[in-house]
Amino acid sequence: MKEADINWSALGFGYVPTDYNVRCYYRNGQWGEIEVSSSETIEMHIAATALHYGQECFEGLKAFRGKDGKVRVFRPIENAKRIQDSARGVKMAEITTEKFMEMMETVIRLNERFIPPYGSGASLYIRPLEIGMTARVGVKPADEYCFLMLVTPVGPYFKEGFKPTNICLTREYDRVAPKGTGRFKVGGNYAASLVAGEKAHELGYSAVLYLDPKEKKYLDECGPANFYAIKGNSYITPASESILPSITNDSLMQLARDFGMEVERRHVPVEEIPTFDEAAACGTAAVCSPVGEIHDLDTGDKWVIAKDGKPGPVTNRLYDTLNGIRLGEIEDTHNWNVVLDF
Repeated sequence: MKEADINWSALGFGYVPTDYNVRCYYRNGQWGEIEVSSSETIEMHIAATALHYGQECFEGLKAFRGKDGKVRVFRPIENAKRIQDSARGVKMAEITTEKFMEMMETVIRLNERFIPPYGSGASLYIRPLEIGMTARVGVKPADEYCFLMLVTPVGPYFKEGFKPTNICLTREYDRVAPKGTGRFKVGGNYAASLVAGEKAHELGYSAVLYLDPKEKKYLDECGPANFYAIKGNSYITPASESILPSITNDSLMQLARDFGMEVERRHVPVEEIPTFDEAAACGTAAVCSPVGEIHDLDTGDKWVIAKDGKPGPVTNRLYDTLNGIRLGEIEDTHNWNVVLDF
């Protein structure tokens, strides 16, 4: 297999065409066989429920070429469970875990030449997607669905080094509604964050730290990512029905326990921000994105979290440990990785 002609060191976080994607259709109450396609387009009806009523959900995970040359995917079964939960949340057919895993291994194998080499800092990003295909004019779930997986190589998230960025909080926007779709990974949540996110970027911030949509008292999500803070020997992360259950955050919490830390998942009031020793957004793309300062756009308050302008020692350790596990550099004591045999 000819190696992809890519300058791995210059690779950004965007879409790069690969050779194949895989698809599976739900018809007559059951999932069909996996289909391999080299097309980058989907043929669908102009009245499909995905287009009109938002019947869509997706996932994001990564495959890595390890230090030993083996290919590892980090906790994919958790992604399968989460996309099943998202499908239930918007009344779609649920892909089985077995079918999800088979599609994942197939699409990675078919695009093996696009897996970045060990040491490049890059990875193969995997995007599972499910969409409603049935034509509807009235609001009703589809009868037919398409589940697909595409892959694309992506570069390291921190192109200029692992360093803190400033974020802002505002009460002007809500990402999701209380007891709404916030706990599901659906496109509408991300569309709802675009206006606030772009406003934050225009003001020089990397992300918006949203407050709970009901009382505007407690920290919620940080842009498209979960949020955590370090306070003494405690790892603290917000508890909310409107937050997407992050697989990365769950992994970091376990690592914090491994380090002997207390883990607190609870309501985190805005007034607690000045007591944080460290803070970060966390998710698949960045693992940990350290927070330098938090600015309240409504009150004018500014809190400096990274006093010396560098990531804190706990965030550094969490980041290095999780990355080391994904790359086979550190023992995977929790059996998180799925190692592919090719």
